[in-house]
Amino acid sequence: MHLPSVTRAPYRTDRKPRSLRRAWLPRTRAGRRRTAQAVMMLCVLALLPATWIFTVSDDRLRTVESVPRTDVAVVFGAGLRGGEPGSYLVHRLDTAADLYRQGRVQVILVTGDNSRHDYDEPHAMSMYLTKRGVPHARIVSDFAGFDTWDSCVRAKKIFGVDRAVLISQGFHIRRAVALCEAAGVDSYGVGVPGVRNATWYYSGVREIMAAGKASLDAAFQPDPTFLGPKEPAVRRALTVER
Repeated sequence: MHLPSVTRAPYRTDRKPRSLRRAWLPRTRAGRRRTAQAVMMLCVLALLPATWIFTVSDDRLRTVESVPRTDVAVVFGAGLRGGEPGSYLVHRLDTAADLYRQGRVQVILVTGDNSRHDYDEPHAMSMYLTKRGVPHARIVSDFAGFDTWDSCVRAKKIFGVDRAVLISQGFHIRRAVALCEAAGVDSYGVGVPGVRNATWYYSGVREIMAAGKASLDAAFQPDPTFLGPKEPAVRRALTVER
């Protein structure tokens, strides 16, 4: 009697034995508990910087209508498009111009990146503000504000700013307030509106990562990328008649 041949499936030599596949898992209940505790501790540590930022800035956020009258407003750079302020930066500058027109601030310090000859955030910001009616003599430019910490430290150490209104988008303003407070600048933050597009959500996620660096900057107080000599520009601008 002829029996039909049976084709067996090839034996998979790439499959790991069950014992090896689960070797990384703790074998005991106590070991699993310690692993869970370690994971929870790492999560807590990861959230500590963001918690610090929210705690420091919580009572420092204001609107254009409620922010205290202050000599200086600080506007942080947010990128250029074709040499002109991008949409996020336009919102920040428009808010600064509103504060100036309402007499809530006297001088606007624009701080941003001018690390390349063909990229000059402060100049573009200054030109935009003058077109919106802010006198050029009332605008001070910081050309070495390469990041938020640098801008805050330079506002204090270079330009002698002790108190300021900070202007930025909502996803960034809390970190700006926390860092400027750490740098010795008594700060209030005004969060400006922005389009809730992909850039907005990406920036919000990025802030979670940036919180870690911010906490280290506040703790260790590093010098900015470029410090340089003190400048009397803010004090001089305050003496100019409106």
